[in-house]
Amino acid sequence: MAAVIQTPAFCEGIQYFGETIPSFDTYGATPAIETGSQSISDPTDPKAVFQTQIYADALRYLTLQVTGSKASGHPGGFASQAEAYAALVMLGHKNILTEVGHHAPGFYSAMFLDRSLEDMGITTVQQLRDRFREQHGLLGHLSGFIPGILAPAGPLGQGQHFAMAAALLHRDKLFPFTLGDGGMGEPYPMSSMAHFHTAYPEVTNFLPVLVWNGYSQEHHSMVSTKTNQEMIDYWRGNGFSEVILVDAKNYDDQDQPGAYVDSTAFSPAARLEFTQAVLVAIDKAAKSALGGKLTVFIIKQLKGAGVHARGAKSHNLYPKDTLDAPHISGTLKTIALPVAAWELVRTNCERAGGGPAAKTAVTEFTLPLVDLGTLPLTEFAVGGDPQVSTTAMGKLVGAVGQIDRTFLVTNADGNEASGIGNINQALKIIHPTVDDLYNQTPQGQVYEPLSEDACAGLAVGLSLMGARTLWCSYESFAINGLPIWQTVTQAMAELRRPTPATVTLFTAGALEQGRNGWTHQRPEIEAYFAAMMRNGNIFPLFPPDANSTQACYEWALTAKNKGIVITASKSPLPIRTTLDQTRQGLQEGAIVLQEATGSKVVTFAVIGDMTLIPVYAAAETLAAQGIGSKIVSVINPRRLYRPSDVAWDTCSEPDGEFLDDAKFEEIFGGDALIGVTGGASGMLEPIMLRSLAKRDTFAWKRGETTATAGELMAFNGLTAEAIVNRAIQLIA
Repeated sequence: MAAVIQTPAFCEGIQYFGETIPSFDTYGATPAIETGSQSISDPTDPKAVFQTQIYADALRYLTLQVTGSKASGHPGGFASQAEAYAALVMLGHKNILTEVGHHAPGFYSAMFLDRSLEDMGITTVQQLRDRFREQHGLLGHLSGFIPGILAPAGPLGQGQHFAMAAALLHRDKLFPFTLGDGGMGEPYPMSSMAHFHTAYPEVTNFLPVLVWNGYSQEHHSMVSTKTNQEMIDYWRGNGFSEVILVDAKNYDDQDQPGAYVDSTAFSPAARLEFTQAVLVAIDKAAKSALGGKLTVFIIKQLKGAGVHARGAKSHNLYPKDTLDAPHISGTLKTIALPVAAWELVRTNCERAGGGPAAKTAVTEFTLPLVDLGTLPLTEFAVGGDPQVSTTAMGKLVGAVGQIDRTFLVTNADGNEASGIGNINQALKIIHPTVDDLYNQTPQGQVYEPLSEDACAGLAVGLSLMGARTLWCSYESFAINGLPIWQTVTQAMAELRRPTPATVTLFTAGALEQGRNGWTHQRPEIEAYFAAMMRNGNIFPLFPPDANSTQACYEWALTAKNKGIVITASKSPLPIRTTLDQTRQGLQEGAIVLQEATGSKVVTFAVIGDMTLIPVYAAAETLAAQGIGSKIVSVINPRRLYRPSDVAWDTCSEPDGEFLDDAKFEEIFGGDALIGVTGGASGMLEPIMLRSLAKRDTFAWKRGETTATAGELMAFNGLTAEAIVNRAIQLIA
């Protein structure tokens, strides 16, 4: 009578189980990661190699079955590097990231196998299938919402930022990240890693794992024609001193055509030989990276290895690719594992790295931060000498960095050009050349690559990992860094732990850039933030003067899981507010700067600082005609939406503070309302939605070369004369 094998509960939902694997009794009788251990002890141990291969097969099976259950998702890319991922885990490394959002189902499979997903109620394969690509489940691309997942992944070219940020904060741990050969074609990964290595030559504990499978999403990758030596030379030419490449072709005993082959088609002996090569190479790469060498590991294997299709055709499933389709069900039957193998894999995954990633990954803990105490704010007298907003904030930034040595400031275009040279003086630019004249030292805290992507990437990556940062940019150039900023702010909205807000300072607005022309006049970026305000955790701030800018930064430093954009001028401008007025404006959204009575009252809702100049002039002209006015500085427009306009209650750290109707009418009420901004009109939407008065907007139209800010405002119709004429029309 045959023995009855009890199927473990977690296996519920596995569609097919395989027959006994040859040599399983010899190499699978006991787990390769022993009780009390966190990794295998020897990458050449036949038992460790055998069980690493089984783990890779388990990952392939789950990846295909999970995606097939929804006839949707991306199995092919992850499948081509399953041995590399399995080797990392078996060696005890679980702080694994990726820049490839399409690897999501493979990562979810790994998180399921080590029990991380139990934290979100997923205990069986059936539940894994049911909640894949469903709301409140396993979204199609990676996110910090998922237990054990360190960082989001979606747009290509971002993963290295998260890995480098984590490596900078945790020098004793390895942070591998998978990089596709399609994503390698993005312009940023190599240059950002090269600059990081120049700035931090001692921080090498991040490990790119290049998945060189010959294909991108829908065609051959652009690096598919490179030889192995050319690929090695490419990485060495970009500063990597250790380039470790394992090519499946070297172990192929089935005469597969082409440069890229599938190791799952090898004979059992050749498969083990290939798996051992990967395991040994990953071990070498990990030790090299942790030992001070900039290292990359490259696995060269055909895309889709072991799953339903090969090449780009394996990338994505379509409605026809269901679990009942012969090419899907047939593949699952072919790669199915016996129950005993699933139990073995689960045990190894539980033990690897000291437990589930959801309990051990660095992002599962709040990073301890030093208490900043009382900030040295300087309150300038209202009506006193004009002051530079950015310089006033720069003093605070320097104080923060001197207290918190993990604090980092990033800027691609130079702090001095933005009126914040005092940051460089206080914190120093990170540079291998020591030069006091330029405030340079290798131990600095100001990171200045000439790439907004690299600036934004490291700053927001560090913030996501739990550190304080500040990304500084010219408003006109910041757009090049916004994709990763948006990725991180969206991730923060659903993150399962509090983390410092990612804070930016955007300077040298369009109105200050007259002589530079339209190339430096791109306030349309504000439309980007205006749209993002509805996300719930995005707060663009527009301080009207140097006092206000300091209060805005003070508030930003206390915020959690928010994206905060401070836009301020680098020109000396009048002091119009006290610190407490801005603190009130941050809470209520806006403050009244000036009121004048008259036969009728025109309310001006003004965004920005320089834009107040023509508005004050307009108010004076109206007063001479007996018309009253009210000048309102809109500091925090997100507060001015109605609660139902914003997805604030879906955020993990919800901020549900909005100005009520009575207070809105008190601030913005009048016979007419005119919104004025030197940027995109969309930022005025919260006010225009709620106001019941006759209303209009004055906003940016397009750039031009001018000698003064006044000329540029005139070119865009932002003049006192135009504002007065429209005000009179509205109240007529």
